[in-house]
Amino acid sequence: MEPILQIRHLEKRFGDHQVLRDISFDVNRGDVICIIGSSGSGKSTLLRCVNFLEQPTGGQILYHGRNAETEWKRTEYHSKVGMVFQSFNLFSNMTVLDNCITGQMRVLNVPRKEAEARAVQYLDKVGMAAYRNARPSQISGGQKQRVAIARALCMEPEILLFDEPTSALDPEMVGDVLDVMQQLAEGGMTMLIVTHEMSFARDVAHRVLFMDGGLIVEDGTPGDVFTRPQQPRTQEFLRRVIARQL
Repeated sequence: MEPILQIRHLEKRFGDHQVLRDISFDVNRGDVICIIGSSGSGKSTLLRCVNFLEQPTGGQILYHGRNAETEWKRTEYHSKVGMVFQSFNLFSNMTVLDNCITGQMRVLNVPRKEAEARAVQYLDKVGMAAYRNARPSQISGGQKQRVAIARALCMEPEILLFDEPTSALDPEMVGDVLDVMQQLAEGGMTMLIVTHEMSFARDVAHRVLFMDGGLIVEDGTPGDVFTRPQQPRTQEFLRRVIARQL
């Protein structure tokens, strides 16, 4: 199977500080890959580089075998490799529905009527169709994140990137968002997820990457990483985290 996305020797520096070091892995269709690790290990920077919100300072990102930086129009690439942020990033001056149709109309040139129908479809999928006329200030954090997921789905991406999508939520709101993500995984959506939710990673991911110091230290199935970690740094991380979450 030809990978959808290929990360090859990716590096990122901020001045003299190297945040990512020689990152390489493939993403196949239908993969659910969870990236775990301590804060500051490079997880979010990796996603931001994959989506070119940060410019890599070394290596290549290939999308369907073509260099994503030089051989794809950036707008086309962003429509195919969508991103959901931890802070929602909804437009506060727009309704929920308008948040979901703006990208379709401006980037994909979808007619408004078709964009609205698609938006309602995906809002219904995440349980937010009843709030289509609300503004972000009128809904909870968990609801905002579900709208953000619907907005990303409206672009009909091939891959969704999630950057700690539950970290800004109150604990009682986390479950609703994780349920939506699990439904997407079961439906075959290809996802690359930075998360601190170890139970979710264990139960939903096909593959887990553990990062430390800008490196992928461990790469395997959830069973391998969570129950049979090979690297001392992975073992130390899981000892500290696992008792609180699993």
